[in-house]
Amino acid sequence: MRRGAEGPEIWLRGPVADTVEPALWPEPGGDEPGHLAVGPRRFAWVATHGGAGTTTLAAVFGGHDAGRNWPRPDLGEPGSVLLVGRTHAAGLDGVSHTLETFRRGEAPPGLDLEAVVLVADAPGRLPRPLAQRVKVIDSMIDVYQVPWIPGWRIGDLTSAPPRETAALARLTGGPRLP
Repeated sequence: MRRGAEGPEIWLRGPVADTVEPALWPEPGGDEPGHLAVGPRRFAWVATHGGAGTTTLAAVFGGHDAGRNWPRPDLGEPGSVLLVGRTHAAGLDGVSHTLETFRRGEAPPGLDLEAVVLVADAPGRLPRPLAQRVKVIDSMIDVYQVPWIPGWRIGDLTSAPPRETAALARLTGGPRLP
């Protein structure tokens, strides 16, 4: 969500080009800047409740693990926020509450809400009431879902994330998937 001078104006879905900070590189063999080189975007993973999975996601996909704190762009932390929550009822409540904080313009200045990342709380399909809540969230902002990964439960982050996380990997510039 982008905020104007008076507060929230609209919800924007997906990455916005003006959030990338270009760097000028000199022309080969010359001293004048000529080409724009765009580096990977930097994100802060923000947990919407305890145990959301920000530490694991930051370890696997890169980025800043802000935990349950707001990132501080004034201290060099990324201002692009990925909200993280589990797919159980309490997790979706936390996500909804934090989205409402952004909608009301009550998030700290300098933060841009990029997307929501929902981490499966159990293997298998979501029960219908939870799936309906995910649809409501997805109608407001991009949602990336991370399936249940048994190895992550025991702390094994060595294997490549599953194909279902390919879109999240592209967004974050994280690991290349098979």
